[in-house]
Amino acid sequence: MLTVFDHNRNLGGFTYVYPVLSRRAGGVSLGINLNPNNACNWHCAYCQVPNLTRGRAPAIDLDRLEAELRGVLTALCRGDWLARNAPEGMRVLKDLAFSGNGEPTSAVAFADAVARVARLRSEFSLDEKVVLRLISNGSLLGQARVREGIRRLARAGGEVWFKLDAGRADTIAKINGVRLSPRTVARHLATCAALCSTWVQTCVFRWDDQPPAAAELDAWLDMLGRANDEGGRIEGVLLYGVARPSLQPEGVHISPLSAEELAAIVGRIQEKGLTVRVSP
Repeated sequence: MLTVFDHNRNLGGFTYVYPVLSRRAGGVSLGINLNPNNACNWHCAYCQVPNLTRGRAPAIDLDRLEAELRGVLTALCRGDWLARNAPEGMRVLKDLAFSGNGEPTSAVAFADAVARVARLRSEFSLDEKVVLRLISNGSLLGQARVREGIRRLARAGGEVWFKLDAGRADTIAKINGVRLSPRTVARHLATCAALCSTWVQTCVFRWDDQPPAAAELDAWLDMLGRANDEGGRIEGVLLYGVARPSLQPEGVHISPLSAEELAAIVGRIQEKGLTVRVSP
């Protein structure tokens, strides 16, 4: 039985496709894992990927990806898989999500994978029911092939969940394990939001038992405003806490926020006139 506490990428024994129960999607999410080598260009402190390594996605066998996805969609849409494996009230396929064990846009075949998944969604008559979604750190938006993949996502009516956990360079380095200037991140977010419907996805937590500082929240909110000022059209913020333990050494620093602390952050976001959805 699927649970929100276990997002095992190996369920079903496939290379590229895995079902999970998603708090943020509100039902079953069918993941497309373009990083089966556990390689990512970031190293987030809260990441639940085992044996995470620095790197990019391997070459993708698009025919195998398509065959796996067709088989799983057949079981979900034409069989009783959902009734047997999802809890009551969550027995609905909500999205096809490019996520997985690393940054999906690092795959050279990312744009072609988007096209194939979109075509299969249509083949199963799911265009009006199931969202095509990309969950990305947005770091590769400077590459033309990545922007083309996001354009294809937009043409399919899809959306991007753009990871943005901090607003200052030192905090980005601490949480995401990369050195990036906030200005660069804001520019990539603006580019993404101009190409496709984009939500900002932010993980919030205590670090060494301390909640996010007010100055850090100010810097993070400033980045959202800067992205909108540069031509982006951010739909809102997906705010979520830590529901599953980190598998990274840095995870020892992380613990959940209280309901009151989370509510205070939500209030700050709403003061800026932004829509916010919360998954504690």
